[in-house]
This record gives sequence, C-alpha cells and structure tokens, in this order.
Amino acid sequence: MDIIDSTRYRRAKGVSTRQAFLILALVFACSLLVLLLVYASFPDLEPDEVQHIKLPKDIDDAKNLGIVLSRYKDRFFYQVLGAVFIIYIFLQTFAIPGSIFLSILSGYLFPFPVALLLVCLCSAVGASFCYLLSYLVGRRIINKYFPDKADSWASTVNRHRDSLLNYIIFLRITPFLPNWFINVTSPIIDVPLRPFFLGTFLGVAPPSFVAIQAGTTLYQLTSSSDAVSFYSILLLAVFAVLSLVPVLFKRKLREKFN
Repeated sequence: MDIIDSTRYRRAKGVSTRQAFLILALVFACSLLVLLLVYASFPDLEPDEVQHIKLPKDIDDAKNLGIVLSRYKDRFFYQVLGAVFIIYIFLQTFAIPGSIFLSILSGYLFPFPVALLLVCLCSAVGASFCYLLSYLVGRRIINKYFPDKADSWASTVNRHRDSLLNYIIFLRITPFLPNWFINVTSPIIDVPLRPFFLGTFLGVAPPSFVAIQAGTTLYQLTSSSDAVSFYSILLLAVFAVLSLVPVLFKRKLREKFN
C-alpha cells in the first residue's frame, strides 16, 4: 500500500494539467511552423502543381502528389526526402490519418531500401513523440481520474516486462489495435520507451514492406486496400507468429525448470 501511495505521490508532482495542455498546444504550433518552413524551402512550383502539395487523404491525392514530387526528386533529392520525413513524423506524432499514403508514396519515389528505412524510422520516431505527449497529458488524466485502473494495467505490464519487445512487434504487425491507440496507451500502462521504440521500428517493417511494394505500381491502385493481397496477408501472419516464438519458448523453459 505504501508503494502505491508513493507512486501516486510521484505522479502528482510536476507540471499541472493546464501546463501540460499548454505545452501540447505549443508543440503542435511549433510543428506547424516547421511544416511551413519545409514548404517555404521547397523549390518554386508551377501554378498547377501547388494545389497538389497537401497531406494525402486518399489514393488520388497520393498519385497527384507523387507526380509533382517525382518531377523534383532528381534535382532536389534531399529536399524531397526531408519533406517526406518531417511530414510523416508530424502525422505519427499527432495521430493524424494519412501515413499509409506516405508509405505507398515512398515506394514510388525512392529505392526500396531507402523507402523501407525511411518509413520504419519515421514510424518509430513519430510514435515515440506521440508516446511522450501522451505521457505528458494522457497519463496525467488517467492517473488523476482512474488511479486504480492505471495501477492494475501497470502491474499487468510489469509481469510481462521481459517480453514487451516481442508483444509490441506483434501488435505493430497485426491489425488488432490501431497504431495511434498503441502510441497513446503505452506510456499510460508503463511500457518503457526503449522497447517501445525498437519494437515499433522492427514491427512496422513487414506492413511497410507491403505498402512500399504497392507504391511501385502507384498508378494502378484505386484505393489503399489494393495494396493488400492474399500473399501480403500470409506474409504478415508469418511474421506475427515468428515475433511470438521467443515468448512461447521462454514460457516453455520456465515451466520446465520450475
């Protein structure tokens, strides 16, 4: 009981809820400023191209954006790469839909190894920023209004702490939970940042492989669901099972020696 009370005391210290929300708003405003700087530093565009420089909401937006960026990619490779990098992280950080289209677009614009590394790194960095923002705001709200639930969830995570990396990889590969939900809830249930980052980096690789591969035939796609095939589903299922093999192996060893 003393341990729980001590933990709650430490949680209560620090910035207030109002300060946390002000920091969140400030971070969002600064992020928008960075996006404006990226847009301002981009090469001069033709009048008919400007309308397509926006966050893609569907596959048609991605196609039009891909056409524009492909015209400048060879001459301004690092500007285009940096723009995709920053925008992808922005979407992941604030749980804004659209990153799937950037994954497909990356497969169209860049060589496969570059696209895969880009998407995995952006996903891990953006998810970690979302984790930190949730730690600042979401965790504070849950601990204030649902302290017993928070302690129960943290206790459950603590029992499986030696296998957290595998569980995160599994959740990233499979569609059981949305990525934004994993990002927001992980700090609330005391998932450490290190396995969260590494698990995200490794776990998003198989589904990113599918999306990037689809990007090579961007103009043949009519929706983002066209990227999914029986082969891709089978591939994701295999990787999902493989991610849990170490957990099952550890459990068998523990049962044997106990």
